[in-house]
Amino acid sequence: MCSHYEAPTPRQLAATFGLGSESDQGKLDLWPGYVGPFLRRAELNDEDSRPIELLTGAFGLIPHWSKDTKIARRTYNARSETVAKKPSFRGAWRKAQHCIIPAAAIYEPDWRSGKAQATRIVRADGQLMGIAGLWEVWRDPATRELLHSYSMLTVNADDHPFMRNYHKPQDEKRMVVILPTGLYQDWLDAPPEASADFMRRYPADRLAVANGEAEAPPEPT
Repeated sequence: MCSHYEAPTPRQLAATFGLGSESDQGKLDLWPGYVGPFLRRAELNDEDSRPIELLTGAFGLIPHWSKDTKIARRTYNARSETVAKKPSFRGAWRKAQHCIIPAAAIYEPDWRSGKAQATRIVRADGQLMGIAGLWEVWRDPATRELLHSYSMLTVNADDHPFMRNYHKPQDEKRMVVILPTGLYQDWLDAPPEASADFMRRYPADRLAVANGEAEAPPEPT
């Protein structure tokens, strides 16, 4: 599971995806309900446009039927094993509303010392992570304004050589689906029946701990 991650700077987005501003606004820690960037297949595409577009939305998928945005606090991760059945996610999954959530790092708690140590996890090659996700759009009943949102897809990691070290010993180990760079466009273009093929664990030797470890900060209220 991942409830805390580090968004890329506009400069990193521009370098990796050719989208966004070149100006560097610094790092940004994101928690459920916060607004961050995500990429999806461009809805309006022609010969002169890019096949993907960069949007911002709430971290935590808000289904169209939700009365308010509070549900985002519980829908920031979608289990790949049940995503097709869960009411919050099944609509986006059936419509293949795939997205990529760019991340400079994710944070997971390491309990091996007996207390939670927030650990910053990155790609070993220093590149951005492209996390497979689902996106949705929600209309505020009061203002009629539209709000995009997204959720990170996860898989079991009980025996993953790297990710099995995180979360409480008695808990199931989970990890987000980090896409290989060469599959970014394939994921965005995949039809509903092919979505499950991308639900794979990222190789352990391609992940690393960066900048040491620190005591877990409290989640924002």
